[in-house]
Amino acid sequence: MKKETIEERKPVWIALSEFYLVDIELQDSDFLRIAFSIIKSPYTLDRVKKINKYELFPVLRSNLYSVTGEWLEFDQKWLIDSIIASLTKRNVIRQIGIESLFPIFNRIQKNYWERLEGAYYELKQGE
Repeated sequence: MKKETIEERKPVWIALSEFYLVDIELQDSDFLRIAFSIIKSPYTLDRVKKINKYELFPVLRSNLYSVTGEWLEFDQKWLIDSIIASLTKRNVIRQIGIESLFPIFNRIQKNYWERLEGAYYELKQGE
């Protein structure tokens, strides 16, 4: 992944990582902040959904079912390094794992994505 792409992705990765924290309930202000990060990025909301699926999900999914998972925030350096490492190691088997596991976790995050889309379009209308 190019350094420019990584720099563009970092704010999106960091913002979306909140969807993978344990035992927290994101508030309307959180969704507005995350939506603002997406709007400031060069990515569409549909592209951000793919970034979530293929870049964040493979690294952070285990936190959702870990008893001792992260619940405050992920260390940003660890998050970025882990995503880059995951993308570097991507192969057919890992890809099949993503495709087969993501629908299960996508249902868990469905409410978050609906709320994020609402905040996103609310901010876009105000532009």
